[in-house]
Amino acid sequence: MTASASTQSAQETAVLSLVDVDRRYKEGDRALDILSGANFTLRPGETVALVAPSGAGKSTLLHIAGLLDRPDAGEIYVDGRACSKLSDEARTRIRRLDIGFVYQFHHLLPEFTAVENIAMPQMIRGLSKREANSRAMQLLKYMKLEERVDHRPSELSGGEQQRVAIARAVANAPRILLADEPTGNLDPETASYVFEVLTGLVRASGLAALFATHNLDLAAQMDRRIILSKGKVVEL
Repeated sequence: MTASASTQSAQETAVLSLVDVDRRYKEGDRALDILSGANFTLRPGETVALVAPSGAGKSTLLHIAGLLDRPDAGEIYVDGRACSKLSDEARTRIRRLDIGFVYQFHHLLPEFTAVENIAMPQMIRGLSKREANSRAMQLLKYMKLEERVDHRPSELSGGEQQRVAIARAVANAPRILLADEPTGNLDPETASYVFEVLTGLVRASGLAALFATHNLDLAAQMDRRIILSKGKVVEL
């Protein structure tokens, strides 16, 4: 099989592919090359750890992969569909339907309860309030938070808040989960528990998940580990 044929085959089986992606930023008169010919594939049911220090470009890679930013060159494929030149409306629709995001800080809406925070993105997608609440309750039960459904974020612990944020991220049954330091704001014991819940959910649902993390112990438990080196994605 030729290299081009092998690349095409990988793209066909992947739910997310980055192909020869460049991203640079201007700093005064200088151009900073953050990504330079970066290639990456993510397949259904797979967990991948992106291990990189601050400033290496991991957030840039996640933003490009999640269609929050556009590359200067190259292409992003989501489920085989080229996305870099799509309209903002089309990219927003793909994010809403196919991509879930989890951040280091939970970003829950403080005035709403746990169940409301999870139901809201489903209602935006078009589900009825009853359907959205039912699925939100199921997810909270899976997260072992069934006794906290009516609590607002300020009434939840850090680990509980992050579990609600994870439930919200997967509420619309996305195909891809992108997590940026999802346990970075938690103590080690809580981080380990939240990570266990998160990876269990990924494997149970067949999600494809990319985790940016500094935690090498957690990274070692994933299917693959990658780093960014000179703007390229390198397998460990």
